[in-house]
Amino acid sequence: MRPVRAAAALKRLAASLPEGELRFDEATRTAHAGDKWFASALPDAVAIPATTKSVARILSFAHHHRLPITPRGAGHGYVGGCVPIRGGLVLALDQLNRIKEISAADFVAVVEPGVRTLALQMAVEKQGLFYPPDPASRADCSLGGNIATNAGGPRCLKYGVTRDYVLGLEVVLADGRILRLGSRTHKNKTGFELARMFVGSEGLLGVVTEATLKLLPRPPWRACLATGLPTMAAAAATIRKIFASGFLPCAVEVADRFTLKAARQRTGDRRLEGCGAVLIVELDGHEASVRGELKALDRLLKEAKPRFVQRAYGPENTERLWQLRREFSYALRDTGLTKMNEDVVVPRGRLEDLFRLGSRIQRRHGFPVACFGHAGDGNIHVNIMVDESRPGYARRRDAALDELFSGVLALGGVITGEHGIGLAKKPWWRDAVPSEVRALHATLKQALDPNGVLNPGKFV
Repeated sequence: MRPVRAAAALKRLAASLPEGELRFDEATRTAHAGDKWFASALPDAVAIPATTKSVARILSFAHHHRLPITPRGAGHGYVGGCVPIRGGLVLALDQLNRIKEISAADFVAVVEPGVRTLALQMAVEKQGLFYPPDPASRADCSLGGNIATNAGGPRCLKYGVTRDYVLGLEVVLADGRILRLGSRTHKNKTGFELARMFVGSEGLLGVVTEATLKLLPRPPWRACLATGLPTMAAAAATIRKIFASGFLPCAVEVADRFTLKAARQRTGDRRLEGCGAVLIVELDGHEASVRGELKALDRLLKEAKPRFVQRAYGPENTERLWQLRREFSYALRDTGLTKMNEDVVVPRGRLEDLFRLGSRIQRRHGFPVACFGHAGDGNIHVNIMVDESRPGYARRRDAALDELFSGVLALGGVITGEHGIGLAKKPWWRDAVPSEVRALHATLKQALDPNGVLNPGKFV
Protein backbone atom coordinates (compact mmCIF):
# COMPACT_ATOMS: atom_id res chain seq x y z
CA MET A 1 0.00 0.00 0.00
CA ARG A 2 1.39 3.43 -0.98
CA PRO A 3 1.83 5.94 1.90
CA VAL A 4 -1.05 8.20 0.80
CA ARG A 5 -3.43 5.27 0.59
CA ALA A 6 -2.18 3.96 3.94
CA ALA A 7 -2.82 7.30 5.64
CA ALA A 8 -6.34 7.49 4.26
CA ALA A 9 -7.06 3.89 5.25
CA LEU A 10 -5.81 4.46 8.78
CA LYS A 11 -8.13 7.44 9.18
CA ARG A 12 -11.06 5.22 8.20
CA LEU A 13 -9.88 2.61 10.71
CA ALA A 14 -9.66 5.23 13.47
CA ALA A 15 -13.27 6.25 12.82
CA SER A 16 -14.41 2.65 13.36
CA LEU A 17 -12.65 2.23 16.74
CA PRO A 18 -13.37 3.66 20.19
CA GLU A 19 -11.73 7.03 20.74
CA GLY A 20 -8.03 6.84 21.62
CA GLU A 21 -7.46 3.29 20.37
CA LEU A 22 -5.57 4.47 17.28
CA ARG A 23 -2.81 7.03 17.79
CA PHE A 24 -0.76 9.00 15.31
CA ASP A 25 1.30 11.29 17.56
CA GLU A 26 5.08 11.09 17.21
CA ALA A 27 5.75 10.34 20.88
CA THR A 28 3.55 7.22 20.83
CA ARG A 29 4.95 6.06 17.49
CA THR A 30 8.53 6.54 18.71
CA ALA A 31 7.81 4.64 21.94
CA HIS A 32 6.63 1.66 19.86
CA ALA A 33 9.43 1.67 17.27
CA GLY A 34 11.65 -1.00 18.84
CA ASP A 35 12.48 -3.30 21.73
CA LYS A 36 15.70 -3.98 23.69
CA TRP A 37 17.64 -4.87 20.53
CA PHE A 38 19.48 -2.33 18.38
CA ALA A 39 17.01 -1.81 15.51
CA SER A 40 13.99 0.48 15.34
CA ALA A 41 11.51 1.63 12.72
CA LEU A 42 8.76 4.20 13.03
CA PRO A 43 5.21 2.88 12.44
CA ASP A 44 2.57 4.97 10.71
CA ALA A 45 0.26 4.56 13.71
CA VAL A 46 -0.16 2.62 16.94
CA ALA A 47 -3.32 0.73 17.82
CA ILE A 48 -3.95 0.20 21.54
CA PRO A 49 -7.15 -1.87 21.66
CA ALA A 50 -8.99 -2.53 24.92
CA THR A 51 -11.09 -5.50 23.74
CA THR A 52 -10.81 -8.61 21.61
CA LYS A 53 -13.53 -7.12 19.39
CA SER A 54 -11.26 -4.16 18.59
CA VAL A 55 -8.31 -6.48 17.88
CA ALA A 56 -10.49 -8.44 15.44
CA ARG A 57 -11.67 -5.26 13.72
CA ILE A 58 -8.09 -3.98 13.36
CA LEU A 59 -6.79 -7.26 11.96
CA SER A 60 -9.70 -7.64 9.54
CA PHE A 61 -9.07 -4.10 8.28
CA ALA A 62 -5.31 -4.68 7.90
CA HIS A 63 -5.93 -7.97 6.08
CA HIS A 64 -8.36 -6.35 3.65
CA HIS A 65 -6.08 -3.37 2.93
CA ARG A 66 -2.83 -5.40 3.03
CA LEU A 67 -1.56 -3.10 5.75
CA PRO A 68 1.53 -4.29 7.67
CA ILE A 69 0.72 -4.92 11.33
CA THR A 70 3.26 -5.72 14.04
CA PRO A 71 1.93 -7.21 17.31
CA ARG A 72 3.72 -5.97 20.43
CA GLY A 73 3.79 -7.05 24.05
CA ALA A 74 5.77 -5.12 26.65
CA GLY A 75 8.69 -4.43 24.28
CA HIS A 76 11.30 -6.24 26.41
CA GLY A 77 12.47 -8.67 23.72
CA TYR A 78 16.12 -8.96 22.70
CA VAL A 79 15.89 -9.80 18.99
CA GLY A 80 13.85 -7.01 17.38
CA GLY A 81 10.77 -9.21 17.21
CA CYS A 82 8.34 -6.31 17.58
CA VAL A 83 10.19 -3.78 15.39
CA PRO A 84 7.73 -2.58 12.68
CA ILE A 85 10.35 -2.94 9.98
CA ARG A 86 7.77 -2.44 7.19
CA GLY A 87 6.01 0.49 8.87
CA GLY A 88 2.23 0.27 8.94
CA LEU A 89 0.53 -0.36 12.25
CA VAL A 90 1.85 -1.50 15.63
CA LEU A 91 -0.75 -3.49 17.57
CA ALA A 92 0.11 -2.82 21.23
CA LEU A 93 -1.66 -5.10 23.69
CA ASP A 94 -0.91 -3.23 26.95
CA GLN A 95 -4.55 -2.39 27.64
CA LEU A 96 -5.59 -6.04 27.53
CA ASN A 97 -4.17 -6.51 31.02
CA ARG A 98 -6.76 -8.22 33.21
CA ILE A 99 -6.33 -11.35 35.28
CA LYS A 100 -9.81 -12.68 34.57
CA GLU A 101 -9.76 -15.70 36.85
CA ILE A 102 -7.59 -17.69 39.24
CA SER A 103 -9.14 -21.07 40.01
CA ALA A 104 -7.67 -22.99 42.94
CA ALA A 105 -10.10 -25.83 42.18
CA ASP A 106 -9.06 -26.25 38.54
CA PHE A 107 -5.45 -25.04 38.95
CA VAL A 108 -5.78 -22.55 36.09
CA ALA A 109 -5.48 -18.83 35.54
CA VAL A 110 -7.27 -17.00 32.72
CA VAL A 111 -5.40 -13.86 31.68
CA GLU A 112 -5.19 -11.26 28.97
CA PRO A 113 -1.86 -10.87 27.13
CA GLY A 114 -0.85 -7.54 28.67
CA VAL A 115 -0.60 -8.95 32.22
CA ARG A 116 2.97 -8.74 33.53
CA THR A 117 4.45 -12.12 34.41
CA LEU A 118 5.43 -11.16 37.96
CA ALA A 119 1.95 -9.73 38.60
CA LEU A 120 0.38 -13.11 37.81
CA GLN A 121 2.95 -14.96 39.92
CA MET A 122 2.29 -12.75 42.93
CA ALA A 123 -1.48 -13.05 42.52
CA VAL A 124 -1.50 -16.86 42.33
CA GLU A 125 0.99 -17.28 45.16
CA LYS A 126 -1.39 -15.46 47.50
CA GLN A 127 -3.73 -18.41 46.91
CA GLY A 128 -1.05 -21.06 47.49
CA LEU A 129 -0.58 -21.63 43.75
CA PHE A 130 2.45 -21.40 41.49
CA TYR A 131 3.14 -20.23 37.92
CA PRO A 132 6.76 -21.35 37.35
CA PRO A 133 8.06 -19.71 34.11
CA ASP A 134 10.37 -16.92 35.28
CA PRO A 135 12.18 -14.93 32.58
CA ALA A 136 14.73 -12.49 34.00
CA SER A 137 12.55 -9.54 32.99
CA ARG A 138 9.45 -11.01 34.67
CA ALA A 139 8.65 -7.72 36.43
CA ASP A 140 8.41 -5.96 33.05
CA CYS A 141 7.62 -8.55 30.36
CA SER A 142 4.06 -9.57 29.50
CA LEU A 143 2.47 -13.00 29.36
CA GLY A 144 1.51 -12.40 25.72
CA GLY A 145 5.15 -11.75 24.88
CA ASN A 146 6.15 -14.85 26.87
CA ILE A 147 3.72 -16.91 24.79
CA ALA A 148 4.94 -15.37 21.52
CA THR A 149 8.55 -16.33 22.31
CA ASN A 150 7.98 -19.44 24.45
CA ALA A 151 9.92 -17.75 27.26
CA GLY A 152 11.78 -19.76 29.88
CA GLY A 153 14.01 -18.73 32.77
CA PRO A 154 16.06 -20.43 35.50
CA ARG A 155 13.21 -22.59 36.83
CA CYS A 156 12.53 -24.26 33.47
CA LEU A 157 15.12 -26.93 34.38
CA LYS A 158 12.59 -28.54 36.71
CA TYR A 159 9.31 -27.03 35.62
CA GLY A 160 9.49 -26.45 31.86
CA VAL A 161 8.91 -23.38 29.70
CA THR A 162 5.84 -21.27 28.86
CA ARG A 163 4.59 -23.84 26.32
CA ASP A 164 4.18 -26.39 29.12
CA TYR A 165 1.66 -24.13 30.89
CA VAL A 166 -0.58 -23.13 27.97
CA LEU A 167 -3.83 -25.08 28.13
CA GLY A 168 -5.96 -22.86 25.92
CA LEU A 169 -5.84 -19.66 23.91
CA GLU A 170 -8.17 -17.14 22.38
CA VAL A 171 -6.47 -16.14 19.12
CA VAL A 172 -7.44 -13.61 16.48
CA LEU A 173 -6.28 -14.65 13.01
CA ALA A 174 -4.95 -12.27 10.39
CA ASP A 175 -8.35 -11.91 8.74
CA GLY A 176 -10.09 -11.05 12.04
CA ARG A 177 -11.59 -14.44 12.86
CA ILE A 178 -11.63 -15.20 16.58
CA LEU A 179 -10.73 -18.77 17.58
CA ARG A 180 -10.90 -20.48 20.96
CA LEU A 181 -8.34 -23.28 21.10
CA GLY A 182 -7.65 -25.89 23.76
CA SER A 183 -9.52 -25.89 27.08
CA ARG A 184 -9.06 -25.51 30.83
CA THR A 185 -8.50 -29.24 31.34
CA HIS A 186 -4.98 -30.48 32.07
CA LYS A 187 -5.29 -33.22 29.45
CA ASN A 188 -6.85 -32.78 26.03
CA LYS A 189 -6.38 -34.92 22.93
CA THR A 190 -9.26 -33.60 20.88
CA GLY A 191 -7.68 -33.06 17.47
CA PHE A 192 -4.40 -31.25 16.84
CA GLU A 193 -2.75 -29.22 19.63
CA LEU A 194 -3.55 -26.01 17.81
CA ALA A 195 -3.21 -23.75 20.85
CA ARG A 196 0.44 -24.64 21.27
CA MET A 197 1.11 -24.03 17.59
CA PHE A 198 0.83 -20.33 18.39
CA VAL A 199 3.31 -20.57 21.28
CA GLY A 200 6.66 -19.32 20.02
CA SER A 201 5.17 -18.09 16.74
CA GLU A 202 6.50 -14.52 17.30
CA GLY A 203 3.32 -12.80 16.13
CA LEU A 204 3.52 -14.30 12.64
CA LEU A 205 0.41 -16.51 12.77
CA GLY A 206 -2.15 -14.72 14.94
CA VAL A 207 -2.65 -12.50 17.98
CA VAL A 208 -3.33 -13.98 21.42
CA THR A 209 -6.05 -12.06 23.29
CA GLU A 210 -6.61 -14.50 26.18
CA ALA A 211 -4.69 -17.42 27.67
CA THR A 212 -5.73 -20.22 30.00
CA LEU A 213 -2.59 -21.19 31.91
CA LYS A 214 -1.85 -24.24 34.04
CA LEU A 215 -0.96 -23.65 37.69
CA LEU A 216 0.74 -25.91 40.23
CA PRO A 217 0.66 -26.10 44.02
CA ARG A 218 3.13 -23.60 45.40
CA PRO A 219 6.26 -25.33 46.81
CA PRO A 220 6.14 -24.56 50.53
CA TRP A 221 9.88 -23.97 51.02
CA ARG A 222 13.01 -23.04 49.10
CA ALA A 223 16.75 -23.08 49.74
CA CYS A 224 19.78 -22.17 47.68
CA LEU A 225 23.54 -22.63 47.49
CA ALA A 226 26.05 -20.42 45.68
CA THR A 227 29.59 -21.67 45.27
CA GLY A 228 32.74 -20.22 43.71
CA LEU A 229 34.80 -22.63 41.59
CA PRO A 230 38.21 -22.33 39.90
CA THR A 231 37.10 -22.86 36.27
CA MET A 232 34.06 -23.31 34.05
CA ALA A 233 35.27 -26.87 33.42
CA ALA A 234 35.02 -27.51 37.16
CA ALA A 235 31.51 -26.04 37.12
CA ALA A 236 30.45 -28.31 34.24
CA ALA A 237 31.88 -31.37 36.03
CA THR A 238 30.04 -30.41 39.22
CA ILE A 239 26.74 -30.06 37.33
CA ARG A 240 27.20 -33.58 35.94
CA LYS A 241 27.76 -34.87 39.50
CA ILE A 242 24.62 -33.12 40.73
CA PHE A 243 22.44 -34.92 38.18
CA ALA A 244 24.30 -38.23 38.53
CA SER A 245 23.58 -38.13 42.27
CA GLY A 246 19.83 -38.02 41.63
CA PHE A 247 19.16 -34.35 42.34
CA LEU A 248 16.63 -32.42 40.26
CA PRO A 249 17.15 -28.81 41.36
CA CYS A 250 14.64 -26.10 40.64
CA ALA A 251 17.46 -24.15 38.95
CA VAL A 252 21.18 -24.45 38.20
CA GLU A 253 22.82 -21.23 37.03
CA VAL A 254 26.45 -20.58 36.10
CA ALA A 255 28.61 -17.51 35.42
CA ASP A 256 32.17 -17.24 34.06
CA ARG A 257 35.21 -15.22 35.12
CA PHE A 258 34.52 -12.13 32.96
CA THR A 259 30.93 -11.91 34.20
CA LEU A 260 32.03 -12.32 37.82
CA LYS A 261 34.72 -9.65 37.51
CA ALA A 262 32.08 -7.22 36.22
CA ALA A 263 29.69 -8.26 39.01
CA ARG A 264 32.46 -7.73 41.59
CA GLN A 265 32.88 -4.18 40.27
CA ARG A 266 29.15 -3.49 40.40
CA THR A 267 28.27 -5.11 43.74
CA GLY A 268 31.52 -4.89 45.73
CA ASP A 269 31.14 -8.60 46.60
CA ARG A 270 34.70 -9.64 47.52
CA ARG A 271 33.86 -13.35 47.46
CA LEU A 272 33.90 -13.21 43.68
CA GLU A 273 37.61 -12.30 43.50
CA GLY A 274 39.62 -15.05 41.86
CA CYS A 275 36.61 -17.20 40.96
CA GLY A 276 36.64 -18.73 37.50
CA ALA A 277 32.99 -19.72 37.83
CA VAL A 278 30.05 -19.46 40.21
CA LEU A 279 27.25 -22.00 40.46
CA ILE A 280 23.87 -21.16 41.98
CA VAL A 281 21.67 -24.16 42.77
CA GLU A 282 18.12 -23.89 44.12
CA LEU A 283 16.01 -26.65 45.65
CA ASP A 284 12.31 -26.46 46.52
CA GLY A 285 9.67 -28.63 48.17
CA HIS A 286 8.80 -29.41 51.79
CA GLU A 287 11.21 -27.94 54.32
CA ALA A 288 12.41 -31.20 55.87
CA SER A 289 13.22 -32.82 52.52
CA VAL A 290 14.85 -29.66 51.14
CA ARG A 291 17.07 -29.31 54.21
CA GLY A 292 18.14 -32.94 53.84
CA GLU A 293 18.90 -32.55 50.15
CA LEU A 294 20.78 -29.33 50.78
CA LYS A 295 23.12 -31.05 53.24
CA ALA A 296 23.88 -33.78 50.71
CA LEU A 297 24.36 -31.20 47.96
CA ASP A 298 26.68 -29.20 50.22
CA ARG A 299 28.90 -32.27 50.68
CA LEU A 300 28.97 -32.86 46.94
CA LEU A 301 29.97 -29.27 46.18
CA LYS A 302 32.80 -29.36 48.68
CA GLU A 303 34.41 -32.15 46.66
CA ALA A 304 35.18 -29.49 44.02
CA LYS A 305 37.25 -27.52 46.59
CA PRO A 306 35.25 -24.32 46.18
CA ARG A 307 36.56 -20.87 47.05
CA PHE A 308 33.35 -20.21 48.95
CA VAL A 309 29.91 -21.71 49.61
CA GLN A 310 26.99 -19.51 50.62
CA ARG A 311 23.76 -21.05 51.84
CA ALA A 312 20.32 -19.43 51.89
CA TYR A 313 17.42 -21.02 53.77
CA GLY A 314 13.82 -20.05 53.20
CA PRO A 315 12.13 -17.96 50.49
CA GLU A 316 13.30 -14.52 51.63
CA ASN A 317 16.96 -15.47 52.04
CA THR A 318 16.86 -17.36 48.74
CA GLU A 319 15.58 -14.27 46.94
CA ARG A 320 18.41 -12.20 48.43
CA LEU A 321 20.99 -14.68 47.17
CA TRP A 322 19.38 -14.65 43.71
CA GLN A 323 19.96 -10.92 43.58
CA LEU A 324 23.58 -11.69 42.68
CA ARG A 325 22.39 -13.57 39.57
CA ARG A 326 20.12 -10.71 38.59
CA GLU A 327 23.06 -8.31 38.61
CA PHE A 328 25.03 -10.17 35.94
CA SER A 329 23.46 -8.58 32.87
CA TYR A 330 23.56 -5.08 34.39
CA ALA A 331 27.19 -5.61 35.41
CA LEU A 332 28.16 -6.46 31.84
CA ARG A 333 26.47 -3.29 30.60
CA ASP A 334 28.49 -1.32 33.17
CA THR A 335 31.68 -2.28 31.33
CA GLY A 336 30.81 0.23 28.59
CA LEU A 337 31.03 -2.50 25.95
CA THR A 338 28.09 -3.41 23.71
CA LYS A 339 26.62 -6.72 24.87
CA MET A 340 25.58 -9.07 22.06
CA ASN A 341 23.32 -11.33 24.14
CA GLU A 342 22.93 -14.69 22.37
CA ASP A 343 20.65 -17.26 24.02
CA VAL A 344 22.10 -20.39 22.46
CA VAL A 345 21.37 -23.92 23.70
CA VAL A 346 23.45 -27.09 23.46
CA PRO A 347 22.70 -30.62 24.63
CA ARG A 348 23.42 -30.87 28.35
CA GLY A 349 26.45 -33.07 27.76
CA ARG A 350 28.13 -30.46 25.52
CA LEU A 351 28.41 -27.60 28.03
CA GLU A 352 32.21 -27.81 28.25
CA ASP A 353 32.41 -27.79 24.44
CA LEU A 354 30.31 -24.60 24.42
CA PHE A 355 32.62 -22.94 26.95
CA ARG A 356 35.64 -23.92 24.85
CA LEU A 357 33.90 -22.48 21.77
CA GLY A 358 33.46 -19.18 23.62
CA SER A 359 37.16 -19.14 24.51
CA ARG A 360 38.15 -19.76 20.87
CA ILE A 361 35.94 -16.93 19.67
CA GLN A 362 37.49 -14.62 22.23
CA ARG A 363 41.04 -15.47 21.11
CA ARG A 364 40.29 -15.39 17.40
CA HIS A 365 38.21 -12.21 17.18
CA GLY A 366 39.58 -10.16 20.06
CA PHE A 367 36.31 -9.62 21.91
CA PRO A 368 35.72 -10.65 25.53
CA VAL A 369 33.09 -13.40 25.69
CA ALA A 370 30.98 -13.54 28.86
CA CYS A 371 28.98 -16.70 29.51
CA PHE A 372 26.24 -17.06 32.11
CA GLY A 373 22.83 -18.62 32.31
CA HIS A 374 20.77 -21.73 32.67
CA ALA A 375 23.45 -24.43 32.89
CA GLY A 376 21.01 -27.07 34.04
CA ASP A 377 19.36 -27.27 30.62
CA GLY A 378 22.24 -26.21 28.37
CA ASN A 379 20.83 -22.72 27.70
CA ILE A 380 23.80 -20.38 28.15
CA HIS A 381 23.74 -16.67 27.34
CA VAL A 382 26.94 -16.19 25.37
CA ASN A 383 27.59 -12.44 25.39
CA ILE A 384 30.08 -11.15 22.82
CA MET A 385 31.29 -7.88 24.35
CA VAL A 386 31.99 -5.44 21.53
CA ASP A 387 34.10 -2.28 21.75
CA GLU A 388 32.48 -0.11 19.09
CA SER A 389 35.27 2.47 19.30
CA ARG A 390 37.74 0.10 17.64
CA PRO A 391 38.08 0.20 13.83
CA GLY A 392 36.52 -2.72 11.98
CA TYR A 393 34.45 -3.84 14.95
CA ALA A 394 31.32 -4.57 12.86
CA ARG A 395 33.11 -6.99 10.51
CA ARG A 396 34.78 -8.80 13.41
CA ARG A 397 31.52 -8.87 15.40
CA ASP A 398 29.65 -10.51 12.52
CA ALA A 399 32.45 -13.04 12.03
CA ALA A 400 32.32 -13.88 15.75
CA LEU A 401 28.55 -14.38 15.60
CA ASP A 402 28.94 -16.60 12.52
CA GLU A 403 31.45 -18.75 14.38
CA LEU A 404 29.27 -18.93 17.48
CA PHE A 405 26.13 -20.04 15.67
CA SER A 406 27.89 -22.48 13.33
CA GLY A 407 29.74 -23.93 16.31
CA VAL A 408 26.56 -24.34 18.35
CA LEU A 409 24.81 -26.06 15.43
CA ALA A 410 27.80 -28.40 15.02
CA LEU A 411 27.37 -29.38 18.68
CA GLY A 412 23.76 -30.38 18.00
CA GLY A 413 22.43 -27.19 19.55
CA VAL A 414 20.08 -24.41 18.48
CA ILE A 415 20.63 -20.69 17.91
CA THR A 416 17.89 -19.51 20.29
CA GLY A 417 16.29 -21.03 23.37
CA GLU A 418 14.23 -18.14 24.71
CA HIS A 419 14.45 -14.89 22.76
CA GLY A 420 13.28 -16.08 19.34
CA ILE A 421 14.51 -15.31 15.81
CA GLY A 422 13.09 -11.81 15.28
CA LEU A 423 15.43 -9.66 13.22
CA ALA A 424 18.61 -10.35 15.16
CA LYS A 425 18.92 -14.01 14.20
CA LYS A 426 17.25 -13.83 10.81
CA PRO A 427 20.63 -14.04 8.96
CA TRP A 428 21.19 -17.50 10.48
CA TRP A 429 17.65 -18.85 10.01
CA ARG A 430 18.58 -20.76 6.83
CA ASP A 431 21.59 -22.35 8.52
CA ALA A 432 19.59 -23.35 11.59
CA VAL A 433 16.55 -24.95 9.90
CA PRO A 434 16.48 -27.47 7.01
CA SER A 435 14.84 -26.37 3.75
CA GLU A 436 11.89 -28.77 4.07
CA VAL A 437 11.15 -27.43 7.58
CA ARG A 438 11.40 -23.84 6.36
CA ALA A 439 8.91 -24.78 3.63
CA LEU A 440 6.51 -26.11 6.27
CA HIS A 441 6.79 -22.81 8.16
CA ALA A 442 5.94 -21.00 4.91
CA THR A 443 2.95 -23.29 4.32
CA LEU A 444 1.53 -22.57 7.77
CA LYS A 445 2.13 -18.86 7.33
CA GLN A 446 0.37 -18.84 3.96
CA ALA A 447 -2.60 -20.77 5.35
CA LEU A 448 -3.14 -18.45 8.33
CA ASP A 449 -1.93 -15.14 6.92
CA PRO A 450 -2.30 -15.33 3.13
CA ASN A 451 -1.79 -11.58 2.63
CA GLY A 452 1.36 -11.58 4.74
CA VAL A 453 0.32 -8.69 6.98
CA LEU A 454 1.33 -10.12 10.38
CA ASN A 455 4.79 -9.07 11.55
CA PRO A 456 6.22 -8.84 8.01
CA GLY A 457 9.96 -8.70 7.38
CA LYS A 458 10.79 -11.35 9.98
CA PHE A 459 12.03 -14.91 9.44
CA VAL A 460 9.05 -16.30 7.48
